[in-house]
Amino acid sequence: MEVSKIRNIAIIAHVDHGKTTLVDKLLHAGHLFKDHEHPGELIMDSNDLERERGITILAKNVSVRYKDYKINVIDTPGHSDFGGEVERVLNMADGCLLLVDAFEGPMPQTRFVLQKALQLGLKPIVVINKVDKKNCTPDEVHEQVFELMFALDASEDQLNFPTFYGSAKQGWMSKDWKTPTTDINALIEGVIEHIPAPKVSEGPTQLMITSLEYSSYIGRVAIGRIQRGSIKTGQFVVLVKRDTGAIVKTRVKEIYVFEGFEKKKMEEVKAGEICALVGLEGFEIGDTVADVDKPEALKSIAIDEPTMSMLFTINTSPFYGKEGKFVTSRHIKERLDKELEKNLALRVGDTGSADSFMVFGRGVLHLSVLIETMRREGYELQIGQPQVIIKEIDGVKCEPIEELTIDLPENVAGKAIETVSMRKGEMKNMEPKGDRMILKFEMPARGIIGLRNYLMNVTAGEAVVTHRFKDYQPYKGEIPGRINGSLISMEVGEAIPYSLHNLQDRGKFFIDPSEPIYAGQVIGEHSRSGDLVINVTKTKKLTNMRASGADEKMRIAPAVKFSLEEALEYIQSDEYVEVTPKSIRLRKIFLDENDRKRERNKAVGANA
Repeated sequence: MEVSKIRNIAIIAHVDHGKTTLVDKLLHAGHLFKDHEHPGELIMDSNDLERERGITILAKNVSVRYKDYKINVIDTPGHSDFGGEVERVLNMADGCLLLVDAFEGPMPQTRFVLQKALQLGLKPIVVINKVDKKNCTPDEVHEQVFELMFALDASEDQLNFPTFYGSAKQGWMSKDWKTPTTDINALIEGVIEHIPAPKVSEGPTQLMITSLEYSSYIGRVAIGRIQRGSIKTGQFVVLVKRDTGAIVKTRVKEIYVFEGFEKKKMEEVKAGEICALVGLEGFEIGDTVADVDKPEALKSIAIDEPTMSMLFTINTSPFYGKEGKFVTSRHIKERLDKELEKNLALRVGDTGSADSFMVFGRGVLHLSVLIETMRREGYELQIGQPQVIIKEIDGVKCEPIEELTIDLPENVAGKAIETVSMRKGEMKNMEPKGDRMILKFEMPARGIIGLRNYLMNVTAGEAVVTHRFKDYQPYKGEIPGRINGSLISMEVGEAIPYSLHNLQDRGKFFIDPSEPIYAGQVIGEHSRSGDLVINVTKTKKLTNMRASGADEKMRIAPAVKFSLEEALEYIQSDEYVEVTPKSIRLRKIFLDENDRKRERNKAVGANA
């Protein structure tokens, strides 16, 4: 393939602005499917978790043929927790499609990825999507995008971006939103016209490994874009390591390029093309594949540091091993090591104990996706309360600060402002949009843990909360935690409806009638502060006398069920979330009441 006929583009968008739908339409426009094939929707989000949550987690490559051009499309995640994915895949692109919702406009996380793309000098094309929505304002959104790019220090050339309007769902794109077309060819032609062909410099082979795949047949596959030179099947190359600069000789057994969804085997691939290499040994993401005689490393990718940590430990509850296949610390360690190979923003630290590991990531969502994936693979583990990473900068204790945007109905804005202020948030901006209010704050990352849950309750599920990491600032002081205590089970057994009914005035329950429970499990939230140990395994004492009307009807309120993120944000420092393939339970770290008292007394003594 001639270099001048190749276009490498990354697609950038906020969560739920229609990016994956647009990729679907591009694939159809490239006639990738035969007439009898109906691949369905969200073709690129192949992972179950991605489909369920409606978010892109892993960056993926696919190519589309249009006339005699080949367009390599890189689908990037929209959430800043997966920024580690974004930073490295943008290195493969020459331009980007910035997709923006015609009603919502640019959102905080679009800003995060766009900033990375502009710093790399990528040429943007703006696509204003969902112009079929009621009350949408495409022209205003166009202005907002221009202002955003200007604020992000875009160059003159980048600010001179072409704009396309349309509806990915209805499958059309046009230069004017008032005149719909019947297909998205206008956009594809815009990509060919405005996105530059790959720049190729003369010299020996160079390729930066920017992502990897794993296949049980051929092992690990390195993916990257050839910056210069070419790579042939069977060629000897060297790996220049990202961290040490060490040089390791190895051989490329096979080389593939992306053709639609498939990979097509090639004898030789030239600079400018994105390819997959099989047979390299011991490579990591960020290593450079270079020429044997003249090994030169490419500038390595800077990845933002993690801002949050969680303790992963083996499951020690009385129910361990009942639902999962992998329960030992060896299993958990091997799984985390495997994850480290491809998840660049993740770190694993030592805790001094063989049974537990400190795992560092970009945020609660980043780590909970890993935990959710592990439980689906059959792992059982326990997770401690999320903690933010505190750093010392020039002798000052500093903590991560996030930019927080809350979009909610106007009548509940006061409650949100009050809550965020209590959590040391500072209001930066407040603007009405229709009958809703957009609030912008800067607040410590600690304060965001558990905030979404609370705002959802206060606004009856109406609030849209987004946040992105800004920088480290001096520590803002203590933040009040959860006020209500926990209801803790006293006995092992089954929850009896009679007991649940009688104890309902004590708080809200997290368990259903007849659910198996164990001593020390957190089975509800106390209606007051302080923990309360209760026995819900007691049955009614039966007598041989029956009074009419003595058996009143039992009405038990439905149990509160947490998702994994909600559970992680809910627990306190003396609690764990127990995760198994079938259940998510909350428990105290010390299951025995006497052990808990001893720990409390120790803590009081230490503080005195």
